[in-house]
Amino acid sequence: MKRIKLTVAYDGTNYCGWQIQDNGITIEEVLNRELSKLLQEDIKIIGASRTDSGVHALGNVAVFDTQTRIPPEKISFALNQRLPDDIRIQESCQVADDFHPRFCDTIKTYEYRIWNDKFPNPLVRLYSKFCYFHVDVAKMEQAAAYLVGEHDFKSFCTPRTQVESTVRMVTEISFRTEGKMIIMTIRGTGFLYNMVRIIMGTLLKCGMNMYPPEHVKEILDAKDRAAAGPKAEACGLQLVGIEYL
Repeated sequence: MKRIKLTVAYDGTNYCGWQIQDNGITIEEVLNRELSKLLQEDIKIIGASRTDSGVHALGNVAVFDTQTRIPPEKISFALNQRLPDDIRIQESCQVADDFHPRFCDTIKTYEYRIWNDKFPNPLVRLYSKFCYFHVDVAKMEQAAAYLVGEHDFKSFCTPRTQVESTVRMVTEISFRTEGKMIIMTIRGTGFLYNMVRIIMGTLLKCGMNMYPPEHVKEILDAKDRAAAGPKAEACGLQLVGIEYL
């Protein structure tokens, strides 16, 4: 028996998130099914990040145990022949038997994209949030500075989040523009349920001059979801990658 690590990229548009659930098809379900067919074993993968419905990924990570004789690095090629076009394995390799993608120290990198123009762009509608109000990126940068570091992010997660602690470490929030596209990059050791999308929705309020940048500090201190801005749409979010420390 050996443990195989997969780096998985996917367009989340047509999926009900990563984790198997009753209300629709998921990334985990497709990978389990196609791996089981390929390897002629009952495969159950373990994912690193359980992304929401409609969220995309360039580098999510999953592992599974197998007795196959297929070389680990060849599994990606064989599996990609079976997967739908919106899911692709970027790498497959063997890892230690006790490697667990969720319980290791990591840095996760997400990006959120906003198309800021008078009219929507149909070519990017599935991968960005549309905003027709002028967005002041400098104001968002000022507001984001209050969120970098170790804080209690209770105001920035869904109330039903079930965790022992809502304290998290955000190591970086930065912005760049590419034409009409505004891209936020956020990195941290872990994120709460919907945390990145709520942060984006709140910072966008600052960028539209609806909140002053310093109001983000008050939201953080409130430890109350009702104090923060709205949750930004799933389509603008993508998990760029996971770095194992």
